[in-house]
Amino acid sequence: MPLYESVLIARNDVSQAQVEAIVEEIDTLLTQDGGSIEKREFWGLRSLAYRIKKNRKGHYVLLGLNARPDQIRELERQLGLNEDVLRVLTLRVDEIDQNPSAILSRKGDDRGGERGGFRSGGAKPSGRFDSGRGGRRSEDREEYRARERDDAEQGVE
Repeated sequence: MPLYESVLIARNDVSQAQVEAIVEEIDTLLTQDGGSIEKREFWGLRSLAYRIKKNRKGHYVLLGLNARPDQIRELERQLGLNEDVLRVLTLRVDEIDQNPSAILSRKGDDRGGERGGFRSGGAKPSGRFDSGRGGRRSEDREEYRARERDDAEQGVE
């Protein structure tokens, strides 16, 4: 049978147990006809890139599926009818990677949840984030004033 990866987003006001119940419904739907869930990853409650059905956050779940195409169509139809599911994306893949996804591996970094940038205490990189405020050199100001004087003398506004 073909292999698929499916990511679904559930509403933020449902509990983690309800999200797991949705996944169990998917599992029973697939196992009735010989399919199976090869991989399950709960990514947790994450911010959405844009509002979906008035929601700003959602519970993300990644599933590795082993099923026939007609089972996948029925699965997507059932999830589309479920009011707790905001979005579903299913892609056919050659193999299901059993390693943790990039989302989970990023969560598990040894950073301790702290960002490593200069705003959290790290060193500020030199010259990359010049905002233009107060950082102008005196030569730049003098050049600007000279241009203004030249424009004024020529009558250019």
